[in-house]
Amino acid sequence: MNIRFIGGGNMARAIIGGLKKNGFNTQTITVIDPDPQKCTTLANEFGVKAANSVSDDSYTDVIVLAIKPQQLKEVCQQLKDSLSKELVVSIAAGIRTVDIARWLGDYPAIVRVMPNTPAQIQAGVSALFASSQVSSMQRQQAANILEAVGKVLWLEDESQMDAVTAISGSGPAYVFYFIEALQEAGVALGLTQEAASMLALETFSGSSMLAVQSSQDVQTLRSQVTSKGGTTEQGILALEQANIKAAILSAAQAAAAKSLALGDILSKD
Repeated sequence: MNIRFIGGGNMARAIIGGLKKNGFNTQTITVIDPDPQKCTTLANEFGVKAANSVSDDSYTDVIVLAIKPQQLKEVCQQLKDSLSKELVVSIAAGIRTVDIARWLGDYPAIVRVMPNTPAQIQAGVSALFASSQVSSMQRQQAANILEAVGKVLWLEDESQMDAVTAISGSGPAYVFYFIEALQEAGVALGLTQEAASMLALETFSGSSMLAVQSSQDVQTLRSQVTSKGGTTEQGILALEQANIKAAILSAAQAAAAKSLALGDILSKD
């Protein structure tokens, strides 16, 4: 499978790194980025081909649009005359397949993806949506690329992508925010910064692994820690009194609304 990445930023680097770690032949990968230094770094680190502009004579199975949403329309319009049978995969947040297809001259084979930053350590999760004319083979190609950096989830309804953006796309920031709060609480209770950081990070990491590996749901796991009349019960009570679940819901709703608005704004001609 020959892959061309348009854009050599953090997510492209993460995916290429995951592919290489999984034994993919990176000599079949080309990265197009206007930054010469970035091209040199990617070529040296991963063994990919890298260039500042697209060469029309290079055969490609999959084109990955790893660029900012604000750049997508211009890049699509530059690509549309050179497309034939390639699968186009977009990881640009908010931009819908119907708009990508329109910018590409009504091109049919498009997969939209929402990855997240844990992809940088091959621990990500990516939601994928395929336009109706994407073949089963192309769906598998898209899955193979994203599985190199974590788990994948196929959506049958593209409107769910805004919710995915709010939960898994923005979710790592919520997690880091909670870890930050635990660290600050530890310092406020008399721990050193180093001790508070270590305890918060390891507690969150271990708890997450337990939730993933356990056959029990998270509500049951939480109840097992929350002994009646104990310290954890008092902590959970304080969280409930502060309406933390409602605040998290509000955060997700705000992120989803922003994703929807971003798609509306950037889809305009």
